[in-house]
Amino acid sequence: MEVMAIIETKSGKVKGYSEKGVEIFKGIPYAEPPIGDLRFRPPVAKESWDGVLDATKYGPCAFQGYIIFEEMFGKLGPESEDCLTINIWTPAADDEKRPVMFWIHGGAYISGGSAYEFYNGLALAKRGNIVVVTINYRLGALGFSYIPDITINAGILDQALALNWVHDNIETFGGDPDNITIFGESAGGYSVLTLPVMPQVRGLIRRVIAQSAPGIEPEVSERSTKGFMRKLKLRKGDIESLRKIPPERIIEAQNEYIGSDPTNLLAFRPLIDGDTIPKHPMKAFRDGDLKNIDFMIGTNLDEVKLFTYPDPGINQMVKSSGENAIVALLGTGGVDNNKSREIIDIYKNARKEKFSIEPFDLLDAVSTDSMFRVPTIRLLEAQSKHQPKTFNYMFTFPSPQFNGALGCPHFIDIPFVFNTFDSPGITEFVGKSPDIDNLCEKVMDAWIAFAHTGNPNHDGLPEWTSYEREKRATMVLGKECKVENALFDKERKIWDGVNEI
Repeated sequence: MEVMAIIETKSGKVKGYSEKGVEIFKGIPYAEPPIGDLRFRPPVAKESWDGVLDATKYGPCAFQGYIIFEEMFGKLGPESEDCLTINIWTPAADDEKRPVMFWIHGGAYISGGSAYEFYNGLALAKRGNIVVVTINYRLGALGFSYIPDITINAGILDQALALNWVHDNIETFGGDPDNITIFGESAGGYSVLTLPVMPQVRGLIRRVIAQSAPGIEPEVSERSTKGFMRKLKLRKGDIESLRKIPPERIIEAQNEYIGSDPTNLLAFRPLIDGDTIPKHPMKAFRDGDLKNIDFMIGTNLDEVKLFTYPDPGINQMVKSSGENAIVALLGTGGVDNNKSREIIDIYKNARKEKFSIEPFDLLDAVSTDSMFRVPTIRLLEAQSKHQPKTFNYMFTFPSPQFNGALGCPHFIDIPFVFNTFDSPGITEFVGKSPDIDNLCEKVMDAWIAFAHTGNPNHDGLPEWTSYEREKRATMVLGKECKVENALFDKERKIWDGVNEI
């Protein structure tokens, strides 16, 4: 590790290091520690510091709730409420004004952090001549509790403040503050769809890449906050008592609450309150509010298999109930039994020639589309009316783990974007083959091209046409890369009118 020259930001001086021709700065605070009276409040911009900040190590991650990723990829640490930090990879801290790619990690808003090595921005920055930024933000009950007139959306306000810090400082690191692409996966995908609606970042975002973003819930509810506070034996709205409870106990109560209702996958999430988030993103895209933002969004073929395969409860339910289990799960999302049966019949008939139509595989296909692909298509339909630079992909590369039972699951696209196959747990998850390196180059170059120009086309891919409702072009990214029009269109049509915003 070669320590570099000192860089002066608007917050203070930082000292990073260089590796493989990339200059790296880690753990730069963008907000005051959200502790004491600042717990549950909107973030407060970091005051300037004296001296030189050592920016050679990641900062602590946010306090974590339980998620299956821990078992596959290891647990992050250390955890701290003092977690609001930024990491930067740049080819050079000069005046070149490179595109900036601002990454928001996933983890269902209860886990994850920028210190996971599969989010390491070195290879992406070097290959693309871009500046890569990753961040931490508050998670779970500490970031997304809702008590009316007291606290709401602290975690996504963290993201907004981090984005403002980057806009104000990234030119010092060789980046262009007027060419920022925000990109993220899962909860990070949810975030990059929500942030453009927020007044705190209006005008700062030029492009969006949303990877495996779940459908954005329209409901504003106190249910999760009340639920975990009951686990702590606190009365509704008692924020002062909640501020005095150790964060470890808050996370314990959060885990207890989420464990009591496993269908509530995003118990803690950004809420569209009309103030911090004034409008549902779907409506904003549909109304043309975000027409100046270049837009790329996609899903993986078998998103939910990462969650359903290792879940003994779901396995037993499908084994004992068959297709009735699918009807029951759709019912939790407000789909009536007759429509559920109609959906199941369409999927069985549409997929019987190419895919398994056993109940478990049907459940995965229906759930993947319900939670991820259908909301994605609706966003594409909305934005493509106003913005010609609107692109769709479907990732299809299969995981070899568990003898291939995961198919092409949620999260598998991440190491292809960052070229981080040496990270813990990734080799078992993705495998090793020349196909992997070949696809990685194609994916990285598409993301890089989009960050530079708003168009993901490059010489390594067939022509990637933009999305519009007539042809519905989708770039399939897998062992073979090709554009398909009206992909899985029979299945798409059956969702018309179901849970539309």
